[in-house]
Amino acid sequence: MLLLLFCSLITNAQQNSFNIDAEKLDKPGGHPVGWIFGFNDEQRESFIIKLDSNIKQSGKHSISIAKASGDVEFCAIDYPIAKVFQGSQIQLKAYLKTENIFNGYAGLWMRMDGKQSSIAFDNMSKRGVKGTTDWQQYTIDVDYNGKEARSIHIGALLVGGGKLWVDGFELLIDGKPIADVAEGKPVLIKADLDTAFTVSSGITEIRLNDKVQRHLLLAGQFWGFLKYHHPAIAKGEHNWDAELFRHLPKVIAVKNDAELSDALESWLDQVTDAPLVRSGKKKAGGKIAISPDYGLLFGKSGFKPSLQEKLENVRQAQRPEENYYISTMPNIGNPKFDNEREYAKMAYPDAGFRLLALYRYWTMINYFFPYKDVIGRDWNEALATAIPEFVQAKDETAYMLATLKLIASIHDTHANIWSGSKALNDFKGKYKAPFKGSFIENQLVVKEFMYGDTLEVKQKFHIGDVITSINGKPVTELIKYYLPYTAASNYDTQLRDMPGNFLLRSNSESFTFEILRNGKTTSETIASVPLNYYNKNVPLPILKAYKLLEGNIGYVYPGSYKNTDLPAIIELFKDTKGIIVDMRCYPSDFMPFTFGKYLKSSNAPFVKFTGMNVSEPGLFTFSEDLENGNSGSKAYKGKVVVMVDASSQSQAEYTTMAFQSAKNVKVIGSTTAGADGNVSQIMLPGGIRTIISGLGIFYPDGTPTQRVGVKIDKEVRPTIKGLIEERDELLEAAKVMINAD
Repeated sequence: MLLLLFCSLITNAQQNSFNIDAEKLDKPGGHPVGWIFGFNDEQRESFIIKLDSNIKQSGKHSISIAKASGDVEFCAIDYPIAKVFQGSQIQLKAYLKTENIFNGYAGLWMRMDGKQSSIAFDNMSKRGVKGTTDWQQYTIDVDYNGKEARSIHIGALLVGGGKLWVDGFELLIDGKPIADVAEGKPVLIKADLDTAFTVSSGITEIRLNDKVQRHLLLAGQFWGFLKYHHPAIAKGEHNWDAELFRHLPKVIAVKNDAELSDALESWLDQVTDAPLVRSGKKKAGGKIAISPDYGLLFGKSGFKPSLQEKLENVRQAQRPEENYYISTMPNIGNPKFDNEREYAKMAYPDAGFRLLALYRYWTMINYFFPYKDVIGRDWNEALATAIPEFVQAKDETAYMLATLKLIASIHDTHANIWSGSKALNDFKGKYKAPFKGSFIENQLVVKEFMYGDTLEVKQKFHIGDVITSINGKPVTELIKYYLPYTAASNYDTQLRDMPGNFLLRSNSESFTFEILRNGKTTSETIASVPLNYYNKNVPLPILKAYKLLEGNIGYVYPGSYKNTDLPAIIELFKDTKGIIVDMRCYPSDFMPFTFGKYLKSSNAPFVKFTGMNVSEPGLFTFSEDLENGNSGSKAYKGKVVVMVDASSQSQAEYTTMAFQSAKNVKVIGSTTAGADGNVSQIMLPGGIRTIISGLGIFYPDGTPTQRVGVKIDKEVRPTIKGLIEERDELLEAAKVMINAD
């Protein structure tokens, strides 16, 4: 196999010795062998982690984690297992007990690491335990890939405040305790063995001028093209990161286009001695959605004819079915970027690694982003613009901002920097305002007080106050400044995220706001609060999954809904006039083929996809339509109204599409997040983790959803007046629509 081979020698499973249950201590009253308490000193200072022999579910003790103080948002315990096993499914079991969990959750977590980065992860973030609960067993199930895995990490975590106890850990592979599972030894291939540039690229500075920038542009497109097209690289015969650093100094040193052509041709000649075999395969079937774009390589590069011919041979070459750097997610088809070294210890990578980050991301988007055609700019021009920003990034903050700006430029709400970054966090601000803000009628307003806020906050600010200036800077100017760093598919969603990410954050211990209230402008100064501030004495509101509203109208909130609720919903709503589905949330269960069937009497298409092709990088084709429905006479016959806004994202949008294909369903609200399709992870130097929408999602008639959101039958937006009056104007409009003749 390409990615990982197993030796024929299998160790005796009974030799495996683990401390999964944390019962074995390094000394009496000591520490559980092999267990790590807290990922860093900051976690260990902000949380108390200890063994508890009084409160336990089994054995001699449990492990407790309790929030003590500080701004650190979470703490985890970790048991790493640096072994490879045979199997396809791994399950973690453990018992949890909680006390006053607030502003977060308690849960188990499990992560599978490959050679360079994480390949599977679950931390119960969407089903975490909150409040106070007694001992209960929880499980995490993750697909296990013995060909790619290098290690397993298991543990428990506490996000926010409160206390948890965890006990009775069990780890099973294909239903067998891990101690009874056969172990295999991985064999590395050439690309894995090349570790020459793991610490430094050797390129600390690149002096730019127009000539060098053009040569770096062409070199980046050349490097990216070969990465996904050359058969030898696909087989894992080269560490393509390292090869960039070996040849980049020559690219920088050349004096003209002719010398550049010679340097790149020499590089290409070194990739393999074997002649390339032309592919006899036809391109993937299906209507073409996006055709490959090779930038300047085949037309405006200025390369010599000999290099042009060799590049054409690579383009037409027969490639292996498995590729070292790219595959597709099983049963889904979105891209899976394999064997990408993340160089996590380089908070501020050198100039060579910064250029690698740019080349890597640009290439992935160029060949495997299903929405490249609606980015809104020439992606080749984006590379040219970004080169000086990455090369000249003077410190960690500048590098993070250059990366964030590039990520934001693809206009995908899924895309952002999702890994922790102290530099980026400091840029955004260590503190936040003591209230929540939102854009209504294109104005930043005070929307919500934090639960249990002080009287001072409520005296100085009123719900519905329009904020016109923050710390002396007009909000209109701040919006323009932060837009390039706000990763989202459309303007509505950028405004959704900007208050919490930028506008209402600061490194100052106080905020000064100019506010407009009842036609009068005033200025108010208020102390800021830590980012994790929350009043634990006031419980979070919990929205019911379903209920009856006044007027015999059913109401469903997908954020709390479970498919196990459906029989009760069918019974409760059987005589209702209509149903309102509040899709201003992220569904907690997959509803298109369960609740969707309840709404549709017969099968009907609701979506089609576009997908990539590993052997034809850059080519995307349409799938056949996907259908749902077919409940026959049992289908709901009343009116159904789905409410959406910018908070309706990804699965919420997909679910809305599935529902609105029923004839009795209407959608009201405003532009949704415009980011649908299973996500694909991208790792960049510095340990930067980002994602992209990896599948193209379209209506059966070809209407797109990316950037524009779902189809809306009637636009309804909240008003400042409605906010002040505590009215849900979308809900009011939905009721009117159901009650209309």
